[in-house]
Amino acid sequence: MKNQKKSYHYGDLKPALIKAGLDILEQDGLENLSLRAIAARVGVSHTAPKNHFDSFDGLLAAIATEGFRRHAAEMQRGVEGLPPGRDRMRAAAAGYVRFAQQNPALFRLMFSPKLRDQADPDLAAAGAQSYGVLRSVAAGLEWPRPAPGFGPEMENLRTEMMLWTIVHGYAWLLIEGRGPRKADGTPILDILDVMPDFDVP
Repeated sequence: MKNQKKSYHYGDLKPALIKAGLDILEQDGLENLSLRAIAARVGVSHTAPKNHFDSFDGLLAAIATEGFRRHAAEMQRGVEGLPPGRDRMRAAAAGYVRFAQQNPALFRLMFSPKLRDQADPDLAAAGAQSYGVLRSVAAGLEWPRPAPGFGPEMENLRTEMMLWTIVHGYAWLLIEGRGPRKADGTPILDILDVMPDFDVP
């Protein structure tokens, strides 16, 4: 008996393709994500996605967009109800790393060079939403020693970038299996152990 392709209404296929891509990332890894694999999982021909995406990179951008939305939600979930200050920073950082640990293949796709030049407005908006959580927690923090010649705007940017550098670098090292570890394989230092000690006004 021949395999029968599933029938999708026009509005149903796009989210089905995105979900299939997310499932492949979770179960099989980034190296096994392809247009044919996604189409096969949904049960459509490999040409069907062209009705919604102009290229495979466009489909990757849509999958990464959903990743950034989930990433922002995971960070935001930890900071809700907390006042501005160190606790919000630590909760957002923990959410950032937790997402990377639970979704390593998706995390790699989200920051892949394949998407660096993508002019997809949804991807840009979702990335900004994710970064916006870090920006919001950085707003209530101050460096113990301000940089000479830096005004408030540059100091805020400096804080944002330091937070992002530390938390993203830690998350990346973790999913790559890098960094010093205990005998049981767990990291010697947790992300909360390496966060800077900012002042709170």
